[in-house]
Amino acid sequence: MNNSYDVAIIGAGISGSALFYALTHYTNIQRVVLLEKYSEPATLSSSGNNNSQTIHAGDIETNYPFEKAKKVARDAELLVSYALFHNLQNKSIFEYQKMAIGVGDEEVEFMKKRHQEFQEIFPNLEFFTKDTLREIEPNVVKMLDGSDRVEDIVGSGSRKAFCAMNFHAVSNHMIEQSLFGEHKLICNFKVTDIIEQGDGAYTLKAPGQPPITASFVLVDAGAHSLVLAQNMGYGLDLGCLPISGSFYFIPGNKLQGKVYTVQNPKLPFAAIHGDPDIIATGKTRLGPTALSLPKLERFKSGTFLEFLKVSGFGELSTAKIMWDLISDREIRNYILRNFIYEIPSIGRKYFWEEAKKIIPSIQPHELSYASGFGGIRPQVLDKTQKKLIFGEKKIKSNKGITFNMTPSPGATSCIKNALVDMLEIVEYLGKEIKMDKIKEELKEESLEWVLE
Repeated sequence: MNNSYDVAIIGAGISGSALFYALTHYTNIQRVVLLEKYSEPATLSSSGNNNSQTIHAGDIETNYPFEKAKKVARDAELLVSYALFHNLQNKSIFEYQKMAIGVGDEEVEFMKKRHQEFQEIFPNLEFFTKDTLREIEPNVVKMLDGSDRVEDIVGSGSRKAFCAMNFHAVSNHMIEQSLFGEHKLICNFKVTDIIEQGDGAYTLKAPGQPPITASFVLVDAGAHSLVLAQNMGYGLDLGCLPISGSFYFIPGNKLQGKVYTVQNPKLPFAAIHGDPDIIATGKTRLGPTALSLPKLERFKSGTFLEFLKVSGFGELSTAKIMWDLISDREIRNYILRNFIYEIPSIGRKYFWEEAKKIIPSIQPHELSYASGFGGIRPQVLDKTQKKLIFGEKKIKSNKGITFNMTPSPGATSCIKNALVDMLEIVEYLGKEIKMDKIKEELKEESLEWVLE
């Protein structure tokens, strides 16, 4: 058996699967292997239970500033183009109404201003008054007695858009499309050691498996990317704060589409939203909450020691970051509330106060904790700058190995990130890109913009 490959990708979530597809379809690289430590792909962050099931385009995410929304919007177009090219409509990509709502005078003024500004990026963005919302998303207006909520409420969004995705299904589709020629998927391959060889290649070792050799290694393994990087002496200036998100369910389709709320600019994590769940059909999902946990994977055992290795806790730089967070009263109260949401006896009552902002007629007994739903995202700590970093982080060695950490919106940006990695790999290996194939599938004439 030939265990030598041109490229080895570690991690078969949506990011690793997208790169697997890009390398096998958009380049002339002959031997690519995708390595997954569990028995099947996409069981962690890419599982439908463990993410918001949202294609984040930046139009309704009020925590995205203008420039970030502009970039994410184009990233989202690539993913939608992939899904539509492969006829995945109503299989793993879904059309819904979507909007961000502002409740009360201050948020209403914010939404009016934001709507006007963001129409430059999203010319089809529609502004919804209270009267319009009463027609198209009645449960965000209606009180329990059938009257309208007292506060003014407006929305900004679209009545129909491809905005929901089963990322687990798309990951598997990408992999299935790529298993031809000498390209391989190997599951139950938990990489514990990456050894640089004298000839520039790398040997990857996993317990109970024959070693694999590759000329280029790309690590798309969430927080474990930092573990593997630091084992090799890279990324030692970084730490990791794993943030867990949980959800609550209410029975029935109480919302016609995705309803996002206005982000408090002082809070470090996204405000809650409501969605028709595409996995738990017949239920509306509300969340996520945000809680730091001392582990790298939710609902999995055995990652506490790895958390200790990369967290940086005990170091002065990390202590400074955490002190800056909890010394702010609003952030401190936010952390406390989110801890309370996890307590079965009282969490539902406290979360009810949050949920009423989206559905004011909701009653506490309708809420149920979504057991088994919610994942962990690796938020990066920069120990040199002593601050929390939001968004993606790439550790490049320029020696044939690169490590990626892609918290939200990493799933939305998976195709764009794959193209960025593809360009690096092709240049390093001296291979060629099939631009005609990219143009056919993704409707892109050039890839210069992905590096901007």
